Amino acid sequence: MEIGSPLYRSEDVRAIDCAALAGDGLSGHELMERAGRAAFELLRARWPGARRIAVHCGGGNNGGDGYVVARLAREAGLEVSLSALAAPAPERADACRVRRAWEAAGGSVSRFSAGILPAADVVVDALLGIGLKRAPSGEAAAAIAAVDGCDAPRLALDVPSGLDADTGATPGVALRADCTLTFVADKPGLHTGRGRALCGEVVLAELGIGAATRAARMPAAWLLRAGDLHRWLPRRARDAHKGRHGHVLAIGGDHGYGGAIRLCAEAALRTGAGLVSVATRSAHVGALLASLPEAMCRAIEDPAALELLAARASVLALGPGLGRGDWGRMSFEAALASRLPRVLDADALNLLAEQPRLLPEDVLTPHPGEAARLLGTDVARIEADRLAAAQALAQRYGAVIVLKGAGSVIAAPDRAPALIDAGNPGLAAGGTGDVLTGVIAALRAQGLSAFDAACAGALLHAAAGDLAAIDGERGMLASDLFAPLRRLANPT
Repeated sequence: MEIGSPLYRSEDVRAIDCAALAGDGLSGHELMERAGRAAFELLRARWPGARRIAVHCGGGNNGGDGYVVARLAREAGLEVSLSALAAPAPERADACRVRRAWEAAGGSVSRFSAGILPAADVVVDALLGIGLKRAPSGEAAAAIAAVDGCDAPRLALDVPSGLDADTGATPGVALRADCTLTFVADKPGLHTGRGRALCGEVVLAELGIGAATRAARMPAAWLLRAGDLHRWLPRRARDAHKGRHGHVLAIGGDHGYGGAIRLCAEAALRTGAGLVSVATRSAHVGALLASLPEAMCRAIEDPAALELLAARASVLALGPGLGRGDWGRMSFEAALASRLPRVLDADALNLLAEQPRLLPEDVLTPHPGEAARLLGTDVARIEADRLAAAQALAQRYGAVIVLKGAGSVIAAPDRAPALIDAGNPGLAAGGTGDVLTGVIAALRAQGLSAFDAACAGALLHAAAGDLAAIDGERGMLASDLFAPLRRLANPT
């Protein structure tokens, strides 16, 4: 089922290319010409005052795209310098052909020298393409580092050199682009992990390949943008009442951590839950009632008390400020004994990692460190392939996973994951995860499935962060999300 924009792995993009050559009447040379023309037109539109263009080409088809850009720029009267790591191999017939066309038009090719980079208003990165699966080495690594160090804005063709287009990881040196023009179909690695930091603005050029040709391949993932929120958040009926919008029970707030569960509770209210109760330590009840009178707050000290509260709820939000002491463990086990759907975060995930079990229909919201504990691995392996990690978590726990971080990943057993194309570094602050737990729980209480609540909740949370960051990312507080959450939860 389509839920956003499709993302394809490199092998599928190559298969789409082959299908287009076989079935759409296109040639490889024509596709390369179209890619180069699309890049040149984007360059002119984005940097209209640029007069000096530096193009850096590798020896593959990505370099071929760069030769086309250089030729078109020269024909338009721009000053163009072109350097190459190597000439295209003879079997790269299309790249060889466009290099000859560049030279026939009067262009010259310089051997790349990391110590001598020409002055330029815009730099075009055509060094490496989407086939990267290991760290660049030798001259390629030196070229990437040198181009990355130049002062001019950078346009990357298909993918910034050094970035894995499938995973968003950088096994070695990588280039930071101001804009990335990706060809044929969008790729997951441009929107998660290091891809979020390296790609800049991502623009797709489909190169005239028919939609049916792309649709013949299954997407690896779906990209969700703020404009997709309306899929899950229709206008409310005029005869709505609080009983129709669910009852969230937020469980957490051991001694010293009452703020976490309070953030979770307000997030659930701001996202539209009809009722929100809080089960916490007695020391926090007074302060929480005074600061958030809309929440019903109770002290719990034993499983029986929690069971009575859960009997009135429709969804449990478990983990913010829970702790791993005796009280947190008691609350954790009592919550897991309930048959209600749950959203688990923070120490609920750490306790789950100690005693793994299947939690079908629940939503788990780990950051990379918690994900590593849940899988018994380390953060580096989680970040090396965030999509694969999220899918492994979904299979191991039978649950819906929201793997937080740059380009959050939502995964569920037996379906393609989703990536969130929203959010910013201002969300890297204490308490924002507690807010996310409340947001997803509220959407689950309002009738969304676990996967839909996770997708909509992660997108709503990230988009709210983008609105909150208008006043600056540094210093943004979790509570700054509440006003934009309410605004975005009511799309027109």
